[in-house]
Amino acid sequence: MPQAYTHKANPAEVLLTDWCRPAPGAFTVRAHWPRTHEFYQVRHGLHDPLLLSETVRQTLPLLSHAAYNVPFGHQLLWHSFHWDLDPGALRSEGRAVDVELRITCTDVRYRKERAAAVALSAQAWREGSQLGSARTNFTVQDRATYARLRGAYADIGIANARAIPAPPPAPAHVVGRERVEDVVISPADGDNRWRLRADTSHPILFDHLVDHAPGMLLLEAARQAAQATSYPRATVVTGMETEFMRYAELDAPCWIDTRPLDGDAAGRRRVLVTARQHDGEIFTCVVTLGEV
Repeated sequence: MPQAYTHKANPAEVLLTDWCRPAPGAFTVRAHWPRTHEFYQVRHGLHDPLLLSETVRQTLPLLSHAAYNVPFGHQLLWHSFHWDLDPGALRSEGRAVDVELRITCTDVRYRKERAAAVALSAQAWREGSQLGSARTNFTVQDRATYARLRGAYADIGIANARAIPAPPPAPAHVVGRERVEDVVISPADGDNRWRLRADTSHPILFDHLVDHAPGMLLLEAARQAAQATSYPRATVVTGMETEFMRYAELDAPCWIDTRPLDGDAAGRRRVLVTARQHDGEIFTCVVTLGEV
């Protein structure tokens, strides 16, 4: 898999291995989850469920560039991302795991020869057993359009120079992490309120310079905030329903609030996570938690 197709600067972080197009609008993408990972760690005997999110995320640039004629340098904008999985299929057996995504792309809109918007759905399989499913919508902007919409924020150097220092982390065990450097939220005044920690030196979440907080950082913040509401019970995320409204900028605090919701039909706990910055919503995420 060409590294550039996944938008990862570190080749060790590329999860995808190969892909094919068995029919128009249909794709098979294969991935390899390592036995151990520095950030997406095995906990409670399970592979990290957000490995599925990162695997799907890597397919967005892959298919954009390889299948839909999107030039390198164009910007992909995440609008929604919903996924759920069977936690039993995450079991770790002390070895690497091969995963297959069976993908269908619909509602593909074009600008001249390249895709401008795509709706993608995927069924994820682990070595013959269904792991979960995902669906997402994203759009593509050329450099000129992106620069016009982002203004000064489109300059990566300026955006990073204006980044505020990351606040002190929440206790790692409360948010379901092993290492304090992987904590992405900070305690804030008020119950069920946190502040985003955008540590631009983090080698995984900030694999390369960007002008805003990455989507995977926001998903991790939602996961950690939701798990904190269940502490000290041990939980695992089994699904997320996320809507992205605006960019999370690096130069201002981003506040994260949680609110417990009713459980789902299977009795799993659900938590609404909302992020706000400059008095506007950045994203909302309904996180589903199962006990382990």
